[in-house]
Amino acid sequence: MMMMKFLFMMIFMIPLCFMKNMFWLVQMMLFFMMFLFMNLNLNIMCFFNMSYMFYCDIISFGLILLSIWICSLMIMASESLFKLNFYFNFFLFNVIFLLIMLYLTFSVLNLLLFYFFFEASLIPTLLLIIGWGYQPERIQAGMYLLFYTLFGSLPLLMGIIYIFNDLNTMTIYFLKFFNMNMYLLYISMIFAFLVKMPMYFVHLWLPKAHVEAPVSGSMILAGIMLKLGGYGLLRVMIFLQEVNLKLNYIWIIISLVGGLFISMKCFCQVDMKSLIAYSSVAHMSMVIGGIMVMNYWGFIGSYILMISHGLCSSGMFCLANINYERLHSRSLYINSGMMNFMPSMSLWWFLLLSSNMAAPPSLNLLGEISLINSLVSWSNISMILLMMISFFSAGYSLYLYSYIQHGKYFQGLYSFYVGSSREYLLLFLHWFPLNMMILKVDFISIWF
Repeated sequence: MMMMKFLFMMIFMIPLCFMKNMFWLVQMMLFFMMFLFMNLNLNIMCFFNMSYMFYCDIISFGLILLSIWICSLMIMASESLFKLNFYFNFFLFNVIFLLIMLYLTFSVLNLLLFYFFFEASLIPTLLLIIGWGYQPERIQAGMYLLFYTLFGSLPLLMGIIYIFNDLNTMTIYFLKFFNMNMYLLYISMIFAFLVKMPMYFVHLWLPKAHVEAPVSGSMILAGIMLKLGGYGLLRVMIFLQEVNLKLNYIWIIISLVGGLFISMKCFCQVDMKSLIAYSSVAHMSMVIGGIMVMNYWGFIGSYILMISHGLCSSGMFCLANINYERLHSRSLYINSGMMNFMPSMSLWWFLLLSSNMAAPPSLNLLGEISLINSLVSWSNISMILLMMISFFSAGYSLYLYSYIQHGKYFQGLYSFYVGSSREYLLLFLHWFPLNMMILKVDFISIWF
């Protein structure tokens, strides 16, 4: 019942999207719902608020909170749509529909329904990219996004149907009592999630989609869509443990070596959004490693890094958009010397980029320490790759910061305006939970 209440609250917000002057009201309602959801009476020891179709546990709880938070901030970041009267009613409807799909993905108990909502969340994202994107290439980016995901997820559907035929149940809660030692089933179940993460080799859709997406599309892609893959892996690893212990070295090696390549690739980027998108791939490679190692530290670390990366990456896309709205370019060459124009905005760039390189007191630091701990306990050799990934992560964050903030500014800028209070609030609402949730981590690690 408890989970159903929030679902109905979201469904009844849909008519508000099409009424006059309701843009900010919808956003305030999402904030309100966020605080209601935060105050659920938790029993972290096991699944709670369980019904025939819905449930919640600590993993779902954190990711649903993140989804509601990022969706409310998406509306806040997209004020220009409201100003320009650019189909903002349909935009609001799209955001609410996307939130409903994500909420259902994270809270549904049936594996087939999980697959259905996992795929359905692709549609509003595609509409965001194609409808509100900036360049003609957005059609191609949408196709990449669609076909990569669909190609990976057809085997997942086959796997789910096989599980139902074999076990006569698709309830996620019951699957933990089974151990399915089948290679083909294992590959078919996890490939869709590895594409969604995205793992190196199947990551090409992500930078394309990010570069073409509007700010809201980038925020939802970085904030939550990548986490769907991690969530799926955390759920299916429970009954695929035995095969995973035989094959996990493949995914860990691909992820860590790929993470290192991608970190180097970040230094070659001239587009701000592209650089931030590639840094997401590098961070997610560590999350894949942590989940595949299958120990306590790895699971906790991957969960914490998923939450923290959602806030951090989303905030960085907001910053890139704030610069883009003023200069109409995402090029690092044109965005240089911004400290002359927006000195207080350079503080926010520094705060979010320092969180991105896992500086204290951010949640990223805690997640990365846990992941490094888990991967080094699995193999000492991984230490070399992890050291290099951490080093380069600090490297490209500082490269982005120094290139944008310092140096000579572009001579063609003749009119300019500093940040508005809405933008500072938007960045604060990304940064504050990212650095303050570290106080609540005992709450995660004790009960995980």
